[in-house]
Amino acid sequence: MVIGATGQIGRVAVNALARDGWEVTAVSRGGDRDEGWPGEVRVARADREDDAALAAAVGEGCDVLVDVVAYGPVHARQLTSLAGRVGSAVVISSVAVYEDDKGRNFDTQDEPDGFPEYPVPITEDQRTVRPGEESYSTRKVSLERELLAADEQLPTTLLRAGAVHGPHCRTPRELYFVKRNLDGRTRRVLAYGGESRFHPASVHNIAELIRLAAARPGTRVLNAVDPDVPTVAEIARAVDAVMGVAAEDVLVEGPPPAPGVGDTPWSVPVPVVCDMSAAERELGYRPVVRYADRLADTVASIEAQLAGRDWQDAYPKMLQSYGRDLFDYTAEDAWLTA
Repeated sequence: MVIGATGQIGRVAVNALARDGWEVTAVSRGGDRDEGWPGEVRVARADREDDAALAAAVGEGCDVLVDVVAYGPVHARQLTSLAGRVGSAVVISSVAVYEDDKGRNFDTQDEPDGFPEYPVPITEDQRTVRPGEESYSTRKVSLERELLAADEQLPTTLLRAGAVHGPHCRTPRELYFVKRNLDGRTRRVLAYGGESRFHPASVHNIAELIRLAAARPGTRVLNAVDPDVPTVAEIARAVDAVMGVAAEDVLVEGPPPAPGVGDTPWSVPVPVVCDMSAAERELGYRPVVRYADRLADTVASIEAQLAGRDWQDAYPKMLQSYGRDLFDYTAEDAWLTA
C-alpha cells in the first residue's frame, strides 16, 4: 500500500513496486489513477489526516506500507497504530534533519554564519536536529525517532531524500532556469562562482530504494540521493541543453550581491553532499538514473504547468518557499548595468 500515491514520489514508487510483482493499492485523497500504472494497480481514496479513513484503506492489512507524505509524530503514531496489520514500512524523511557539529542546520541558515558546514559526504551517523513541532526539520526528526523506537512493532526503513526532482513536483528547483529561458533571459547571475552543490534525488532512484526496502524489511535509516552532484552552473547548462538555448553565466564569488540577484534554489555557500554506501551495503542498491537522464521529463512538466499562467499561480508552494524575488529581473538588470 502506498500513501500519497499520486504525488511526485508516489507515482513512480507505485509503478516500480507493481512491475516488481507486488499487488499494489495506491492511496490518495482523490483516489486517482496515474496513466502510467499497470492496470492491476488498485486505487483507494483516503486522507491520511483521517485516522479512520486510513485504517479502512489498510483494511485487513498489507505486507508493506509505503508512506511518502508522513511529517511528524502524529503521523508516526498513526502508522504504529496499524502495526498489527502491517508487516513493515518504508517512509520518506529528508536530509534536512541533519545538523553540523556546531548545531547549525537548515533552520539556522538565514542567521549570520548560520549555514551548516557538513562533512563531505554526509553519512547517516551525522547528528540531527532535536525533535519537535517547530519546523519541517524538527517534525521529520520526531517522525524518525518514534518509528525507530517501534522497531519490534513495525520495522521501518526511513529514506532521507535530498533535493527531489522529477515531474509533478510542487517546488521544482529547475523552474528557476526553465522560466528564465522561456522569458528570453540570455544572462544569469550565479552566486558562489556557480559552484554550489546541493545533492539532488531523482524520484526514480528513490523509487528503486523503496522497491528494494520493501523486499528487505528492517529498521534502518538511509540516505536517498543521486549518484552525481552537479554544480548549479552544470544544472543550468543541462537545462539549457534540453531547451535548446544558450545563456551566459555571470559568476559572482561569494554570496548573492544584491536581493533577488544570483540566489538560485541551489545556491549554498558550502556543499551539501550525502553518502550512499549504507544503501548499497544493506539493500544492494544501485542507482537507476543520473541527474541529466530524466531532466527532459522534468522540464516538459514545468513548461506544461506554466503554459498560459503566472508562475506564482502555477507554483504557489514555490512562491511560499522562495518568495517573489526569485524572478526579480529588474533588480538583476540594475545590478548588471551597474
